[in-house]
Amino acid sequence: MLLISCTPTAPVRRDSAHVPAAAARAGGSGRVYVTNQQDNTLSVIDAGTYKVVATVPAGVAPEGVAVTKDGKHVYIANSGSARVSVLDTRNNKIVATVPVGKSPTGVGLSPDGNSLYVTNGSSNTVSVIDVRTNGVTATISVGKSPVNVAFSPDGGTAYVANSGSGSLSAINTRTRRVDRTLPTGRSPVGVAITPDGKLAYVADEVGRQVLAVATRTGKATAVQVGEGPFDVAIGPDGHFAYSADLGPGNVSVIDTSSHRVSATIALGPPGTDPFNLEVTKEAIYVTNQGAGTLKVIDPTSRKVVATVTLGTSPYGVAVS
Repeated sequence: MLLISCTPTAPVRRDSAHVPAAAARAGGSGRVYVTNQQDNTLSVIDAGTYKVVATVPAGVAPEGVAVTKDGKHVYIANSGSARVSVLDTRNNKIVATVPVGKSPTGVGLSPDGNSLYVTNGSSNTVSVIDVRTNGVTATISVGKSPVNVAFSPDGGTAYVANSGSGSLSAINTRTRRVDRTLPTGRSPVGVAITPDGKLAYVADEVGRQVLAVATRTGKATAVQVGEGPFDVAIGPDGHFAYSADLGPGNVSVIDTSSHRVSATIALGPPGTDPFNLEVTKEAIYVTNQGAGTLKVIDPTSRKVVATVTLGTSPYGVAVS
């Protein structure tokens, strides 16, 4: 039997004397889910108070995490066990584990909510899981060392960042085959698609840049950011993209109309290691591997409004 450690008193630091109203709501009654890679756990955080309400044993080396649209289930990629764990959010218990390829890293739910795509970094494949049955329905060969996946708004294409081959694999989700392969820098790791589907923003960790790639033509525009950008996310209105820059401990804010960095948000000194991001209308959530924290940023003021202490090496983040 899996034990759940409830930790409602985990430290939360308010980083501003006045927290903007939107950030104070931060999703209201929702939850923020963060994987702690070296602790083999998942932190469950109240999005209104920023308090950790549960710490759940997840699997070996949990990394990517995704939550279903109805908020009832969370999917966790356990890179050390070639499994995806399924959490029932009503009782914070793992109710299923799904065998996938080696070193599952990233997970992404299709826009219709029916399929979960899992990048298997050591198998060079993507596993497709039917969330209604928790069964693998397809295994798709992609480039080398796939890390993350993102979908076009209509759900017709899944874009996979292949860090080992410097490319994006564009998977036709109907045929479940790779239709196109787009070159994207030296080591693409993070990928996000604009709301209109016209651009894929790709974090090129080794190239120290974010690439804005036209999904139709493959033409790429480089945006210079901080050292080691590992993840990229796009705000709901599509006006800004956000890059987590490991080296300087910053988040770069990119204006999607000009493909230029319009602001830089400092999260801490080198070693803070901002890693993955999730952006909502109310807040920007950033996991910090080195610091062992989750930073909450108000997207309007671009100020850090809260710091939540988590486990060791927090990795993925998802919001219900």
